Amino acid sequence: MTDNEVMQNIKARRSCRAFMPKMPPRELIAQVCEAGTWAPTGHGKQSPLIVAITRRDIRDRLSALNARIWNELTVQRGGVAREGIDPFYGAPVILLVLADHTVPTHLYDGCAVLTNMANMAESLGLATCWIHRAHEETECTEGRQLLAEMGISGDYVGIDHLALGYAAGPAPVPRPRKEGYVRWVE
Repeated sequence: MTDNEVMQNIKARRSCRAFMPKMPPRELIAQVCEAGTWAPTGHGKQSPLIVAITRRDIRDRLSALNARIWNELTVQRGGVAREGIDPFYGAPVILLVLADHTVPTHLYDGCAVLTNMANMAESLGLATCWIHRAHEETECTEGRQLLAEMGISGDYVGIDHLALGYAAGPAPVPRPRKEGYVRWVE
């Protein structure tokens, strides 16, 4: 099977867990966000909202909130909290994906947006990491206050984040695809 350019980018994309502090140009961030706006959504409702966070103080506050939630969940599961972590791995840009929870397909819509953005970023030479806990952020008072400060109101819930920037090192080698990943029914 011959890989076209799209498939090559999909295969090359890896989660980055060490970013350089260098801010990508706004034009590249905008292209990544535009790719998200073209993701498929249930009944074409376009329930997601992409919040492109490049302001350092907002990014750092969101990181601290996410780290606190991460630690709380870790302790609830019997693990040990880690102090001083940055769940965004130093990425200078955070693309927070929210979606209108009154739309039945909001979770799937938001995940499609994140996937499109991650693949577009790869094609532009940018690194990404899909980061969880956005839902918990938007359920707590501090998270809702942060959304209000960013001018966001409505029936939005957090889907997830995409940490975005330049990788500080080489991408990890992908694992082979598992046996039986695709099952044909003919």
